[in-house]
Amino acid sequence: MLTRYRVMAYVTGVLLILLCLGMIGKYLLELDGAETFTYVVSLAHGWLYVLYLVFAFDLCLKAKLPVPRLLWVLLAGTIPTAAFFVERGLARRVEPLVVDGAAPARA
Repeated sequence: MLTRYRVMAYVTGVLLILLCLGMIGKYLLELDGAETFTYVVSLAHGWLYVLYLVFAFDLCLKAKLPVPRLLWVLLAGTIPTAAFFVERGLARRVEPLVVDGAAPARA
């Protein structure tokens, strides 16, 4: 449960950074091939972001996180580099629950 979320957070974060770089190459630097690159990366990010949403939502529900934190986790896949920071914080919070099987703490 935690591992699949973490993998998708990193994949989504890396793809979003690549997409931003591709957009810079396409619109600011007008590089050849940047349009195709951004098209492919945006498709990949879009489809994999859906998986990220499913896994993040499932993890947050099982960890019984409050709604504002849940929304922040879900939006993190759309803000460049946010997924990395949110993933780390959520992993620290949820990992003891997965390892120990203890009751979830309220935020």
